[in-house]
Amino acid sequence: MNVLVLNAGSSSLKFQIIATDLEQIKDEKDDRICRGEIESIGGEAILRIRYRAEPVRTLTAALHDMGAALDYLIRFLASDRSGIPEIKSSADVHAVGHRVVHGGELFKESTLIDDRVLKGIEDCIDLAPLHNPNNVKGIIAARDLLGQDVPQVAVFDTSFHQSLPPEAYLYALPYHLYRRHRIRRYGFHGTSHRYVAFRYRALRGFTREQTNIISFHLGNGCSAAAIKAGKSLDTSMGMTPLEGLVMGTRSGDLDPAIVGMIARKEAMSASEVETLLNTQSGLLGISGLTNDMRELLNELNEHDDRRVKLAVEIFCYRARKYLGAYLAGMGGADAVIFTGGIGENSPDVRARICASMEWAGLRLDLDKNQAMVGREGIISSNDSTLHAYAIPTDEELLIARDTVRVIRKMSHPS
Repeated sequence: MNVLVLNAGSSSLKFQIIATDLEQIKDEKDDRICRGEIESIGGEAILRIRYRAEPVRTLTAALHDMGAALDYLIRFLASDRSGIPEIKSSADVHAVGHRVVHGGELFKESTLIDDRVLKGIEDCIDLAPLHNPNNVKGIIAARDLLGQDVPQVAVFDTSFHQSLPPEAYLYALPYHLYRRHRIRRYGFHGTSHRYVAFRYRALRGFTREQTNIISFHLGNGCSAAAIKAGKSLDTSMGMTPLEGLVMGTRSGDLDPAIVGMIARKEAMSASEVETLLNTQSGLLGISGLTNDMRELLNELNEHDDRRVKLAVEIFCYRARKYLGAYLAGMGGADAVIFTGGIGENSPDVRARICASMEWAGLRLDLDKNQAMVGREGIISSNDSTLHAYAIPTDEELLIARDTVRVIRKMSHPS
């Protein structure tokens, strides 16, 4: 089954086509046909696409909205100039899997999209006003272009964390605010955390019930998850992706009184303060230089800049605090998993986070850690009782697999 995986943003559309049919994820059996992104939708858009291992191709076109972008993509894929023999027409797209950021309390698992589900996603817009509207646009565009007969599946960032117990997801606010407005911890990056948990148990030969790990998704957005018996027990992001770890441009945890203080001192509105916390804080705000960890580490190595050093140290210290807290909350774990752009590719950051964790039985093997860049494998020493792994995430593959699973379930209900 050729699954078109879509991740629709405000002015971008990331995509992959993955041919997959197996019941279990096995990387060597899934066929990644092509991947790419359309940027600057709404003007002169740029399409970058890569067919298998061939070089990236770049095209430009005036695309005024998401529907036009998807129509352009499908027409290109099905044309002779694409050089993609697996897609000869739109009929060769058998299903569509959508990354949807927020499913609220409505969606506890990936779901076949119909009018009821689409309305449910729209009802969650208040919880993710920057993301869900774009996800909805992607769904509608795909349905208008491919027709009602092509099944579409929503895979929610939040669904993996629906297993959180009340003591983990409730805030210490008047309870009626939860009842009225569903103010609670939802968590994000669920597809990534779920994927690396699967890969970990595949590497170890464990069952889901034997999977007790703490996973760190570290990129421009960052989150940690405590996964016990294969289920999310706690996670660092909250009602929105702003809470938790220090991120590229997000502050993560802070005293909520700071919001009002900044508003008064700087004559800013609550909305402006929220924008500051989301887009001008984190690594960027502390360093005053960039939100890119690679650039910060290079700058630190070359010039030992004080603010750059502070940004990196705060980033790693916050992660290490969550590691200790989740070890306490879980009653111990078997492994720590690093994923995401930073987690997969920065041995330095991994070493800084794991520093002084010998009390918990965690010791990194320096050679293994340095060698594990963009690859999957163990990075802890042989005498560690708390293991550490670097595992590249593959959210698109999981979305494709979920799409097939949901469609089969609906076609052959038990």
